[in-house]
Amino acid sequence: MKVFVKKSLEQLMATPEEGASTLKRTLGAGNLIALGIGAIIGAGLFVRTAAAAGAHAGSAVTISFIIAAVGCAFAGLCYAEFASIIPIAGSAYTYAYATMGEIVAWIIGWALILEYALGAATVSISWSEYLNNLLGHRIPFEWCHSPMESAIINNVTHTGIINLPALLILFLLSALLIKGTQESATVNAVIVFIKVAIVLVFIAIGWQFINPANHTPYLIPANAPPAILPDGTTYSYLPFFNHGWGGVLTGAGIVFFAFIGFDAVSTAAQEAKNPKRDMPIGILGSLVVCTILYILFSWVLTGVAPYQDFMRAGKEASVAYAISHYMQHYAWLSTLVTVAILAGFSSVILVMLLGQSRVFYTMSTDGLLPKVFSDLHPKFSTPYKSNMILFVFVGLFAAFLPASIAGDLTSIGTLFAFVLVCIGVMLLRKTDPDLVRPFKTPLVPLVPILGILICAAMILSLPLETQISALVWMLIGLIIYFGYSRKHSKLGNVADILPTASDFEKK
Repeated sequence: MKVFVKKSLEQLMATPEEGASTLKRTLGAGNLIALGIGAIIGAGLFVRTAAAAGAHAGSAVTISFIIAAVGCAFAGLCYAEFASIIPIAGSAYTYAYATMGEIVAWIIGWALILEYALGAATVSISWSEYLNNLLGHRIPFEWCHSPMESAIINNVTHTGIINLPALLILFLLSALLIKGTQESATVNAVIVFIKVAIVLVFIAIGWQFINPANHTPYLIPANAPPAILPDGTTYSYLPFFNHGWGGVLTGAGIVFFAFIGFDAVSTAAQEAKNPKRDMPIGILGSLVVCTILYILFSWVLTGVAPYQDFMRAGKEASVAYAISHYMQHYAWLSTLVTVAILAGFSSVILVMLLGQSRVFYTMSTDGLLPKVFSDLHPKFSTPYKSNMILFVFVGLFAAFLPASIAGDLTSIGTLFAFVLVCIGVMLLRKTDPDLVRPFKTPLVPLVPILGILICAAMILSLPLETQISALVWMLIGLIIYFGYSRKHSKLGNVADILPTASDFEKK
């Protein structure tokens, strides 16, 4: 068995994934940018901005967004090269299988579980928070928070039991995926319009409520007064990664979650009219648009409400909190924002669950996962068993973990995948320098190396427990690979049977 066996480009192009043979190249650069914006703007912006500002970066969370965007841009250029070489769906897992070998593909596929599955869990937790805010906090704290969260309400300490609203939205969307209902292009465009409109309306109205004092000092000083948390304890800004530039870097690792989804553009490579031109524009164009919106949004949010507020009460439904407390005459905007965000979150969860089931399906057809993940429903022709298993898996995280832990794990999984994609570009340049590349990442190896360094820096800035959890996750993945996947790999078993060049040389 050869763990570094590769799937040839001929195999990939000759046996595209289920249903891919009917896809037509109809997407232009504008369509791809809209797709990227639709996939990017979600819980990361509306929730993680407040978390990063309150605990680490303060008003300088705007700089955190720039750092995260630069790291994404370098990784995006590498994605663009792969997408032009292999213009079919599959994203990083497929790219790795064709360029770096099976075990690396497995590692990326396993890391993508953190991105899509835990990403869906994180967004569902945010969905629960906004729903509770819309209902006037009528859902008891115990039934909309994890057992790891507690808060003092009316001088009484409440501890979470299970996050039921998060489970509800996951169940409804999983059922929708099993049935096979898909959003039309029109509905997707409407959702993108709503998300962007929310951001623009908040920026336009909130700008006049900015208090310059909230932006001074711009970076959190080491001697900043401790913040009081909902459970009555205090949070110190003295540690290096809780203030100053250390806090800005940690903030970048946190708000990086807000950019997750741009790689979804690469999965549409097979539908791009001109991958050489359209894929870089789609990937980098959506990043540029979202980065500008994110910087303006975070500038207004931290100007309207002081960053300390986000440690006390603003982390849950932070936008609605800022509006209701500092923009009292716009209470209607708070309600409208919450309803629209709920709809936007739902589409993000749907895309993430769909993406995860697609990754599982592909890995299963390659033999790296059990056949149950590629079993199709006899009526709906969807991987229904995979969707059921995903509901249980994602539901456990959403029901019993807080958003901060699930979100950080999502970020670290995605960052790790980005690092491997950057490494893959450099390796492919050396192993196959004559390969036709419709789009070439500029300044190789400088751009991939910078992408690796920035993404690695954001990984290192995340909490130690997150890094350890991710390491344990990857070790579990390797155990599964060598215990099951290595033995059942369809391509690997064929490689063991077929003679190699060295075999002919011996003869």
